[in-house]
Amino acid sequence: MTLPPAGLLLLDKPVGLSSNAALQRVRRLGGGIKAGHCGSLDPLASGMLPICLGEATRLAGELLAGRKAYRFALKLGERTATGDAEGDVIERAEVPAMSPESVNAALERFLGARSQVPPMYSALKREGTPLYRLARAGLTVPREARAITIETLELRAIEGNLLELRVLCSKGTYVRVLGEDIAAALGSCGHLASLRREYVEPFADEAMVSLEQLEVAGQGGIGVAGWPLLRADRAVAHLPPLRLAAADALALRCGRIVALAKAGAPSSPLRRWRLYDEEGGFLGLGVSSGAGELRVQRLFSAPLPV
Repeated sequence: MTLPPAGLLLLDKPVGLSSNAALQRVRRLGGGIKAGHCGSLDPLASGMLPICLGEATRLAGELLAGRKAYRFALKLGERTATGDAEGDVIERAEVPAMSPESVNAALERFLGARSQVPPMYSALKREGTPLYRLARAGLTVPREARAITIETLELRAIEGNLLELRVLCSKGTYVRVLGEDIAAALGSCGHLASLRREYVEPFADEAMVSLEQLEVAGQGGIGVAGWPLLRADRAVAHLPPLRLAAADALALRCGRIVALAKAGAPSSPLRRWRLYDEEGGFLGLGVSSGAGELRVQRLFSAPLPV
């Protein structure tokens, strides 16, 4: 039996397309292949949108937890309803004189762990309704602050009332809100003029592919086989690998528990593993306990090639 393709696609999402619309384009180009994206990008944002194909969709949650790097332009002097260039201007303010020293001093205040209130124009849901739909209807509802971490925040350039910035941040960070907060710290108001996601961990050094390139690569009737897919196990490269004997792999697939010592792994506190069979096929994920037992966390219907 031939298995459908499975792997990770690092799409360079274009400006003007929602993440879901981009995903649907990928599905159509792939002949209706099962697919799911990991971490939405606003329509006015571009950049890396990881897409899991086939059985790799079972690992989508692993990529959602990774840190993300963005490059963005912050326009000072105007605040919009949406926090970006798409919304109507709802506030104007003077833009103070700025130097690299004064801007960097303000940016340093945002480093580390902090709380952030999600914007109304977001895909978060309130009783099943996305907040952006409520916002478009003129409604504002309370939102709980969420814990985020700003790892790095760098000034790249100052051009008049425009700041070019780069941030490495934790999941759940809204760069639009961060931009508004930076503008306020500088004594003005502001909104994002542009936003590009440079990478999602662990793919900092990987090339992205455009929708146009996918279309060209899939010509000639070869479809997804011509796409530059990454192996599914790249999504969990931070977990230690564990190769299982055939009997142990079968036991786990049947829902049984395997002794870590028997599987050739050291007994340890709660730990997660990448599981492989004797031939090196990627089986899925397992979790071990301090009792020296290995249990299934997530398995594929068949081993994935690596």
